[in-house]
Amino acid sequence: MWMVVLGLVLRWSGRVLWWCLRHPVATGSVVLALWLYVEFDWLGLVVPLVVVSAVSAVWRWRDESSWWAWLAGPLLGAFRRVFVYRRVWREAMTLCGLAETFDRRRVLPELLRVRSDQALDVLTVRMVRGQTPEHFQRVSANLAYAFGRRHARVYAERPGDPPTRAGRWGWVLRLVDRVRYRDRPTVVYVALVRTDALRTVVPPFPVPAVPDFTALPLARREDLRPWSLHLLATHVLVGGATRSGKGSVLWSLVRVLGGGVASGLVRLWVVDPKGGMEFALGRPMFARFACKSFEAMADLLDEAVTVLRERQTRLAGTVRVHTPTEVDPLVVVVVDEMAALTAYLQDVELRKRITGSLGLLLSQGAGVGVLVVAALQDPRKEVLPFRDLFPTRIALGLTEASQVDMVLGDGARNRGALADQMPRWAKGVGYVILDGTPDPMRVRFSYVSDDDIRDMAQQFPAPADASDILAQVGRETATEPVRLPLPRKPSGPLLPDALRNLLDSDGGGEPR
Repeated sequence: MWMVVLGLVLRWSGRVLWWCLRHPVATGSVVLALWLYVEFDWLGLVVPLVVVSAVSAVWRWRDESSWWAWLAGPLLGAFRRVFVYRRVWREAMTLCGLAETFDRRRVLPELLRVRSDQALDVLTVRMVRGQTPEHFQRVSANLAYAFGRRHARVYAERPGDPPTRAGRWGWVLRLVDRVRYRDRPTVVYVALVRTDALRTVVPPFPVPAVPDFTALPLARREDLRPWSLHLLATHVLVGGATRSGKGSVLWSLVRVLGGGVASGLVRLWVVDPKGGMEFALGRPMFARFACKSFEAMADLLDEAVTVLRERQTRLAGTVRVHTPTEVDPLVVVVVDEMAALTAYLQDVELRKRITGSLGLLLSQGAGVGVLVVAALQDPRKEVLPFRDLFPTRIALGLTEASQVDMVLGDGARNRGALADQMPRWAKGVGYVILDGTPDPMRVRFSYVSDDDIRDMAQQFPAPADASDILAQVGRETATEPVRLPLPRKPSGPLLPDALRNLLDSDGGGEPR
């Protein structure tokens, strides 16, 4: 009997010691609280608590982001890990199909850590041996509802980039970040949306004087941080059903490019097959605008190809990616409702001409600074045959589950991009693919009202000489070398001259 009791005591003592070693902050806090109580009674606990609360309030007032990152986030994450997730962990893993059986024993994924911020809980989970992130991605919706949430996203790598460290102690923090953001193939990250920050309308972002083409702020992420578009050397496809918010994406992009438009760094060439109903308000910002005549739209695209050819001839062997300047600006061709040009246009010859120009722009224009930003409702191959030529894709509310993979790529819906399940209020809410990873992220694009469009059209008009970019830069289109026709070879069988004269003569001996 005494041996059994001694064994239990040693066992639980070992567990307590192991827990203390794994949680040094919590252990130190408990020890400090006990010492203060023993030395100073209740006053030793109240005074430090008031001081810490005051310091925390000032910290949050001066720098809320760092307050969440270093104080509130870790404390809230530790609290929710114990009292929210650990309490139902076994049940949730079993019913979601993530528990495995080995040697007649139930094996569960292990919850390592919970990191919280204003809107998200990011769970770090060690997978069972033999599992992959795809197992969690397939049941992401089940996980969300199992923990009482509506949205969950699964990431194979830790979401977010390492922060930029500078200053005297920057090298120490960089070493810490190297450990925090190291590659961990045995771990998966489950982001649960605790507070849906995308329910509120996102106001327009400030217009920079010089746009950063590698990071144009267009939308708000679920973690309340801005999502930025890398526009340089890429083409953008926006897919969404009617009234899903495609205009929010296009006008948000036009807005952040306003400073470059006014300075001559950017040229906007806009094609609006809806007769100008979408883009006519911003006409002063556009160097080229075609909205009524399909022939004019085809001419605009043909001239974009002309600019492409001229830059290829001039930049070949010099640079690999065009750098926009005021002398040699970035040309952004914005096409709204592309299906009206590629599938629904009744003039077959004109449709072939437009399709040929778009194919050349999408396959060769990114490197020379002639970019295409297109929006459409139906992403099928029959409607958009060169869909795969768009490196950057955005999926707003769609009508069918299969369309999600058509826009974002195969497997995007299984990884959590539920663009076919958008609620009614989700105008301008969509899914984007994070740079460098196949994991989708849910964002909401800023809403640019008609008054905002009129104001920025007056504030950021295109230069007067922006209509003809070739004349503006002082060059003419490089002409192709002239190829002289080769002499025509005689047709028919080769015969001797005497035999041919005999056959060509009539009965009187005269040649016919």
